[in-house]
Amino acid sequence: MASMPISPLHPDPNTPYPCEFAGNSIGFLKNLVNNPLISIGDFTYYHGDAVAQFQEKNVLYHYPHCGDKLVIGRFCQIANGTQFIMNGAIHPLHGVSTFPFDLFGGEWTRIGMENFQPPNKGDTRVGNDVWFGKSAVVLPGITIGNGAVIAAHSVVTKNVPDYAIVGGNPARVLRMRYSDEDIKRLQDIAWWDWPVEKITRHIHDLMQGNIDQLEQAH
Repeated sequence: MASMPISPLHPDPNTPYPCEFAGNSIGFLKNLVNNPLISIGDFTYYHGDAVAQFQEKNVLYHYPHCGDKLVIGRFCQIANGTQFIMNGAIHPLHGVSTFPFDLFGGEWTRIGMENFQPPNKGDTRVGNDVWFGKSAVVLPGITIGNGAVIAAHSVVTKNVPDYAIVGGNPARVLRMRYSDEDIKRLQDIAWWDWPVEKITRHIHDLMQGNIDQLEQAH
């Protein structure tokens, strides 16, 4: 009887599709995007439809002339249908009409561009180890802290603190995952920046919430 192949100690972050059982429905996103305005850390994955088209189907209104960036940290978990709305979606509100006259050619484009004042709320930034539930929506210029949880179908309209669980439309903080003291400890530990071999040795502590052990390892 042939012996079973020995699995590596940890997955290769440079593998586009790391889960054999899931085929191409789970992908490490850093290997599947090529937009220079999108930066995604190691081991962050998307689980859903058309994983290879994440930057087209899940990062919307991301026009190069707006210049805004989407920055996502390491070890984030992004469920099917999650969308990041970028600054190109914002219609100016200072005029009587919000209609984008500049898009449709001729004098409309010429006069429209002369009067266009593009709104920009800045880059969208997601920390490390953030979990996005199914079909969550993040509006432009939002910062989401480390260890946050975004409930399914939430619409995130303002910044999310580290280790907060938010939900609803608009999303609000439902509860904090840890005390202020423990959140500071976890921020100092920053396990997501450890070498992957060290993370592998402490998966038990990470999954069981052994902050004391992680602190000692740090």
